Amino acid sequence: MTVKKLKKQNPIRVMLVDDHPAFRKGMAALLESEPDLLVVAETGDGRAALEVYRQTKPDVVLMDLRLPGLGGVEATLAIRKEFPDARVIVLTTFDLDEDIFRAIQSGAKSYLLKDTPDDELADAIRNVHAGKQILSEQLARRLAERQRRPELTSRETEVLQLLIKGRSNKEIGAALFLCEDTVKAHFKTLFGKLKVQDRTEAAITAIRHGIVHLD
Repeated sequence: MTVKKLKKQNPIRVMLVDDHPAFRKGMAALLESEPDLLVVAETGDGRAALEVYRQTKPDVVLMDLRLPGLGGVEATLAIRKEFPDARVIVLTTFDLDEDIFRAIQSGAKSYLLKDTPDDELADAIRNVHAGKQILSEQLARRLAERQRRPELTSRETEVLQLLIKGRSNKEIGAALFLCEDTVKAHFKTLFGKLKVQDRTEAAITAIRHGIVHLD
């Protein structure tokens, strides 16, 4: 964790949460080249994010999704539970539908990719600081499509996670303490929700949309 002293007159105070030190260093240099932005704190650990936020009370948080200890969505939820007015921008390399949906559900005000042009990122920070929600037209459209898809239960997600690991119905049943008929019933429901015809399509769709992850 790094906490910095103010050096600018009334800047927008930014906190970085990302587990890549080189990225944080580059992002801090980029933001501090702007006359009205200042990085006041940074951490590479999701669990530490709430404590760093408590100490520094930043105006805007740039939050990665994949973090050690606690994921970006969970870290955002933890911060906003204690600080409902916290303004969080997800800044990540992942643009999967489920990631976008979960991030916005957690209370993030914007979802940006790490290859976002520098000026667009700076403007997004300013706009989020001003109370606006910033989503590109493409991401907004994908979010709307995701919101129309039926929710999966936690059990259905567990079945999918085991499916992408190549487990058979029998192995899935053993892992989840279910009989094979129950596993088959879950797949039947999953096929309908995901609008697919078979296990292979279900696995591909689940990975493509970020419902489950290979890592």
